[in-house]
Amino acid sequence: MPPMPKPRKHVTVHTDGSCETQTGDGGWAYLLEYKGKERSASGFEENTTNNRMELTAAVRALEALTEPCSVEIVTDSQYLKKAFTDGWLVSWQRNGWRTTSRQSVKNRDLWERLLELTGTHEVTWSWTRGHAGHDANERVDGLALRARRERSGSVDA
Repeated sequence: MPPMPKPRKHVTVHTDGSCETQTGDGGWAYLLEYKGKERSASGFEENTTNNRMELTAAVRALEALTEPCSVEIVTDSQYLKKAFTDGWLVSWQRNGWRTTSRQSVKNRDLWERLLELTGTHEVTWSWTRGHAGHDANERVDGLALRARRERSGSVDA
């Protein structure tokens, strides 16, 4: 009988993105929680959109994991969550990366990277209302906003 696989570590990830629509300056942030310990990071990008920053936060969080994990991603982005939970990504791929209105899917590069990363980890998606007092969401919102305003990022190991 083959040995039982080692159970995966369960990590909770909170993500957020921020973008100033007039300038195109954006920030992203994530907070990883594992066994009472936390690690966060944030970053800045020029000429971007809020949706790109939301996706970037999830990509960077999953890239930060050093082994396959069981991951719950908590986001205030319906765009990000529903792409996975409501079958949007499956439809987009089936339609040659076109939306139901036959337009090219925006942010395809980030979606493809997320698909690759979610193939490594066991990922579930949760949504929380933004700016509604959810502590971890408020923290990543603040980190993303600071990264955008200061045009720099940070890593808290």
